[in-house]
Amino acid sequence: MSPLVILLCIIAAGLFIGRLSILGISFGTSAILFVALLVGHFGWTIPDGFGTLGLALFVYCVGVSAGPTFFRGLASRGKVMACLGAMIVVTGATVTWCSAKLLDLPADLAGGLMAGAMTSTPALGAISESVEDPAAVAVGFGVAYPIGIISVVLFVQLAFKWASPESIAPSSSNGQSETAQDTTIQRRMVEIVNPGIVGKRPSQVEVLSNSRCQISRVLVHSRWIPTPPDYAFAIGDRVMLLGEYGEIARVAETLGVLHAEEKAILDADHERKTVVVTSPEIYGHTLKALRLRSRYGVTVARIRRYEIEFVPSSQTQILFGDRLTLVGESANLAKIEPIVGHRPRTLDETDLLSVVIGIAIGIFVGHAELDLAGLTISLGIAGGPLMVGLLLGHFRKIGPIRGAFPPAAMLLMTEGGLALFLADAGIKAGKNVGPVLAQHGLILCFVALAIVCFPLLIGYCMARFGFGLSLLQNLGATCGGMTSTPGLAVLTGSTESSQPVTSYVAAYPVALVMITILGPMLVEILNWM
Repeated sequence: MSPLVILLCIIAAGLFIGRLSILGISFGTSAILFVALLVGHFGWTIPDGFGTLGLALFVYCVGVSAGPTFFRGLASRGKVMACLGAMIVVTGATVTWCSAKLLDLPADLAGGLMAGAMTSTPALGAISESVEDPAAVAVGFGVAYPIGIISVVLFVQLAFKWASPESIAPSSSNGQSETAQDTTIQRRMVEIVNPGIVGKRPSQVEVLSNSRCQISRVLVHSRWIPTPPDYAFAIGDRVMLLGEYGEIARVAETLGVLHAEEKAILDADHERKTVVVTSPEIYGHTLKALRLRSRYGVTVARIRRYEIEFVPSSQTQILFGDRLTLVGESANLAKIEPIVGHRPRTLDETDLLSVVIGIAIGIFVGHAELDLAGLTISLGIAGGPLMVGLLLGHFRKIGPIRGAFPPAAMLLMTEGGLALFLADAGIKAGKNVGPVLAQHGLILCFVALAIVCFPLLIGYCMARFGFGLSLLQNLGATCGGMTSTPGLAVLTGSTESSQPVTSYVAAYPVALVMITILGPMLVEILNWM
């Protein structure tokens, strides 16, 4: 049979098996590795080079996806979650090092066990690329990966079982009840009754300027019109306040009376437009500095960024690739469109040249070597594209190279690259599965379990007693530190709160990058000592 056909069959069979769910647990794309291990055990082969290309494409896309939240998490209030994720990874690496030394395990096998126990396919790629014979890495990953998935899922389920009902009830950061109404963007009518704001423009009212609310329309002669450039508050005015309900209620206390929700007839077809920011005149500046309402007569009602939509404040900085929902008179919208950039269709087009150049630069960076007291360290095929992807994902654009791609294209490139790499790694390791398991036996399972359990317990205790996080925040950040998507799925299926997801998002990118970098370094240190 043709090696190319074998490759496609391995990927197809792995994807099919990965979709099967047993007790709510599925392996996803990683199932390709197990199919490839079995096929490789019988001596079948696939074309050379596909694995390296797949690895570079996969980690580059991972970097681009993680870039927007990785650096932001380090510098924002999510840094507690980011620190927790980093601590979990460091604990896992420490347990791996101790186990390898105590049990005299080969460095490459220990690295594979760590990547599998932490359910990190990027780490598998980075470690495999850094060793001469990656077969043992893939075997270790194959042994530890199921243990890593099942252990985190069981840990989350047990934590919920033993927790008090109050600790798992949906709640906001201030301890009050959190409902869907509180977190969804909505329009509410406010009647102006505060004489202290009469004659002031919306940008001159501090509580409005500093909140994530926008006055998108004003009621004039029974018609809701876009907020005029020179609009100033007057007693009895009725304005349309856009934002999350909690923010709206806070702002309304200053403006006047918040009316019950009414069905407003909006002439939105020609008074609202979505544009994509590609102009340097716009991105990199705050809404306050841009003064779009006073200069062009339009209001930025919503921003869609990284697949998240929110209402901006005056301090919100516009980034390249942001999708802005603008409200204004049709003539003003037509005037500002070429200034902002292009229509949304532009961002739906994949810049293949940017992908190729970004990966090529990443490979070049990965080949650079650093000599530290006789220990040579390089980022390799995995680390180089990852770091370049992180930078491009954060800045969205560096020179002519774009770091923002349509979600569907990102998913295809990420999953496609991972599938090629896993098939290649598994097929090469297949012939060594028997000898490795025969030599080390069940001890590999116990090591994998230790690599999972110690970081889980230490991370959980530190989050609870050290950082004082709630149970939902704790478990979300712990799953992020373990890079466990199945664990997060159990969390989100057990509560309506958004806390687990936001905590996971803050911890996951840092943990993902750290384990991808620490994995090869750990193997180098084990070989060196």
